[in-house]
Amino acid sequence: MKKIIIYIVACLVLAGCSTTKRLGKDDILYTGLKGVKITTPDNMKFPREVESSLTEAVSVKPNNSLLGSPSIRYPFPLGLWVYNNWPNPPKGIKHWIYEKLATAPVLVSDVRPEVRVHMLDQILDNNGYFSGTSSFELVQKKNKKKASILYKVNVGKPYIIDSIILLPDTTRLNHLIDSVARKSKYLQTGSRYSSDSLSVLRINIANAVRNRGFYFFRPEYIQYFADSTINQGNIALKLDLADNTPSMAMTNYRTGEITTYIYRNNGGGTPDTTETDKGTLIRYLPGRLRNGLIPSCIAFREGRTFSVRQMNTTQTRLARLGIFNNININVVPDTLSPDRDLLDVVIECTYDKPLEASVEANLSSKSNSYLGPGLTLGVTNRNVFGGGELLTLSLTGAYEWQTGSGKHNSALNSYEVGINANLSFPRLLAPRFIPRTHRDVSWTRLNLGADLLNRPHYFKLSQFNAGISYDWRSSKYISNTLTLFKLTYNRLQHTTVEFDSIMDANPAIALSFQSQYIPQMSYSFIYDRAMNRNNTINVQFSLQQAGNIFWSIYELCGKKGEKTLFKTPFSQFIKGYAQVVYGRRILHNHWLVSRIGAGAAHAYGNSSQVPYSEQFYCGGANSVRAFTVRSIGPGSYRAPADQVNGYFDQTGTFTFIANMEYRFPILGPLHGALFLDAGNVWTLKNEPQRPGGQLKADSFFKDLALGTGVGLRFDISMLVIRGDLGIGIHAPYDTGKRGYYNMESFKNSLAFHLAIGYPF
Repeated sequence: MKKIIIYIVACLVLAGCSTTKRLGKDDILYTGLKGVKITTPDNMKFPREVESSLTEAVSVKPNNSLLGSPSIRYPFPLGLWVYNNWPNPPKGIKHWIYEKLATAPVLVSDVRPEVRVHMLDQILDNNGYFSGTSSFELVQKKNKKKASILYKVNVGKPYIIDSIILLPDTTRLNHLIDSVARKSKYLQTGSRYSSDSLSVLRINIANAVRNRGFYFFRPEYIQYFADSTINQGNIALKLDLADNTPSMAMTNYRTGEITTYIYRNNGGGTPDTTETDKGTLIRYLPGRLRNGLIPSCIAFREGRTFSVRQMNTTQTRLARLGIFNNININVVPDTLSPDRDLLDVVIECTYDKPLEASVEANLSSKSNSYLGPGLTLGVTNRNVFGGGELLTLSLTGAYEWQTGSGKHNSALNSYEVGINANLSFPRLLAPRFIPRTHRDVSWTRLNLGADLLNRPHYFKLSQFNAGISYDWRSSKYISNTLTLFKLTYNRLQHTTVEFDSIMDANPAIALSFQSQYIPQMSYSFIYDRAMNRNNTINVQFSLQQAGNIFWSIYELCGKKGEKTLFKTPFSQFIKGYAQVVYGRRILHNHWLVSRIGAGAAHAYGNSSQVPYSEQFYCGGANSVRAFTVRSIGPGSYRAPADQVNGYFDQTGTFTFIANMEYRFPILGPLHGALFLDAGNVWTLKNEPQRPGGQLKADSFFKDLALGTGVGLRFDISMLVIRGDLGIGIHAPYDTGKRGYYNMESFKNSLAFHLAIGYPF
């Protein structure tokens, strides 16, 4: 094997690294896209989306393309070197190596620039630039066997729509089509002619009329006539129905009979028929199902105008119940009724298996040098009471040991165990006077859990929690969660002398660790929308308060001083957090995604410190990835080097985070990323034990930790496995180095994170 490697290197060197040696006499190696030069008359502004379409049409990757770029190449074309200089024997190890390494050259003839010029002309025509012309030029340097391609586009003046003729307003269908067309931002006199925009309008018209009873209408039934001879350089446009439009497409349908079948998971059973206000319900027994559950999910109404939106809503509501593995909705014309404008609806649902077990294993590596496996066992019972309820029980266990050697190692090491029960109802369990949303299935969730955490040489902490929350969607893009009440009890069962000494040195942290109740109410809001195929936005906001109701009751009863619940103090604070994530497609499947977020928490009344579990921290796989979890902040504070578990101090009551990530495909499900992260946490109050930790305007930007890095993602749709290598640029604390780049060394500035899912 050693000889083979030496032979490969020798062949490459002796061949002079040629990449054109095996090319034919008339072959030219394609070295990339030189550019698309667009010339407009009188410096006229050219639409950006048309420019992107032109560039996309000629973007062909050359050999050794850098990150899929059509114009940037990395400097070592190993595949071409092997192809041109390595002999390919018919078999053996050398043949195997050749097949794995060699890359056939991409030739100018493979790119077919003359065909792509025709594509450019077609794009210009589709967007109203009928007088535009395109050409290409081979750009060659010293080696005439290599060339990049420069495309030249002279766009000319666009054709403008100067008159529009719509359908005569003689039928309901014509009226609806004209109404949608008039509201279109594109179909206006003075707009640039664009066949692509006309196609989009055709789809919008079809969707609108199908939601108003014209179920069988299709986009192809809309046609346009464009005349450019009446007024030179302008378009007279007429919208009309196609001659082959069938009568069914022009019929305004109403909903006829609604029949819903509920099948057992294993088939068979005895049919049981029930008449409801949403049609006929046929269930196959034995099986449990509350009478009102299925009708509450059906959006159709017998005798009312049929709408595709009602079909989609019904499908979504039934799917969100989580108790069916198959849902089909079929629509057929009612041929027996004297009314020929009725559509019968047949809904077929098949139960999923009632019980589902899950096992989740993970390996965690933490900033405090703890490493170990974790295991979560879960069981879900669907439709537990016959009303679509979901009962989930989970048991979590984790065992960790401390890496390295020294007095802090323990034979027992660290462990964590927890049990959690969650009961979800697909409806709001609330008084009748509270308004309901019928847009989607709403959920009421009851939660009960307990957790025990043991840290050797430091503490043993137990936690119990119970709560009730509501989930609902107020619109297509907005999700809401209201936690009506959540009670958490933290009890510090055992501490060591070493842990007590750390707490004695920082009373503020000690107060956040004390045994206490945390009675909370909270609300969260999520706005998630793909604005178009190139832009996405996600806005999140959450607000929570703790202890106000209890404190008010005690005050009304005349209780002064510290207030307790079962002889244990309860926490009182307010906490808010907001973030915006914006994604922009910049080329094909290349995305630039950015996030900015900020949050604050403030303790008052019955508390002087926000509980430790509710404070903010920075660093880690979803934050500033050049630093490990809880290794930076607050502000410019740095935990003492001799404090092994200094991460106790690395929290704050204010946070700011900003990220930017360039995501690109590599090969199949393998994707890559380049990122830049900035952020930190601060305290809102001055704490002498943590100098530099308080939030101040004059040191805010200097206190931001900054890092960059690269990442790989294995994305198989349902699961994303992510690895990120962060590289520190600026640490907010004193490292002994001057200047903005103040990392102690390049080696010590690296941090690797393995995680599930995207960071934001």
